[in-house]
Amino acid sequence: MITCEQITKSYGAVTALAPFDLEVKQGEFVAVKGVSGSGKTTLLLMLGGMLRPTQGTVHFDGADVYSQPSHVRAEYRASEVGFVFQMFHLVPYLNVAENIQLAARNGSGGNQPNKLLERFGLGHRLTHTPGELSAGERQRVALARALVNEPRLILADEPTGNLDPENDRQVFEHLSEFHRAGGTVIVVTHGSTADEFADRIVNLKNAS
Repeated sequence: MITCEQITKSYGAVTALAPFDLEVKQGEFVAVKGVSGSGKTTLLLMLGGMLRPTQGTVHFDGADVYSQPSHVRAEYRASEVGFVFQMFHLVPYLNVAENIQLAARNGSGGNQPNKLLERFGLGHRLTHTPGELSAGERQRVALARALVNEPRLILADEPTGNLDPENDRQVFEHLSEFHRAGGTVIVVTHGSTADEFADRIVNLKNAS
C-alpha cells in the first residue's frame, strides 16, 4: 500500500529524519516509536503527502507521491488519507458538526458527520464548539473528521499525547475498529497503549 525508501529530511545542517525505509501493507496497524527528535512527526507528514523528502521516495499503491502534481497530492490527502493530530487542530469558532463538514470532500458530507458523531458518542455535542468539549471529546471529533471521507489510511501523530489513560485507550479502540474493518493505520507514539493494538512496532533512531 505505502512504501518509503531511504527518505530523509534536512533543514540546512540539521537532519530531522535520517535515512529510513518502511513498507506498510493494506490492512496493517503499525506503531512508530522513537524518542523526541527522532523524526516521527516528520515521517508522518512525508507519508501523508504534506512534506517533500529531501531525499528518497514515498509510493502509495505503486505511484510516487512526490512526482505527482500538487493537485494530485491534494486529492490523495483528501480521499485516501485521514489525519489525526495531538493538538486536534479543530476550528475554534465552528461547532462540532461544522468542523467535520469542513473536511468533507463534497462540502457537507450529507448525514455522514452526524452518523460519525453518534458512533463516537458525541451526538449530543453537534452544536458545541471545541472550547466547550473535554480533551477526550475533542480528540473523538478529530477522529470523526479523519474518517468523514472514508479514507483507506489513517495517519495519527501522538493522538493521545494530551489525554488521560481512559481516553487514551478509547482512542486506540476507535483506531482498532477502523483497522478491523480493513483500514490501514500508522500511528506515531511514545506511549505503551499502542503495543496492545498494533500488528507491529517500528522504532526510529535519533536524528543526527
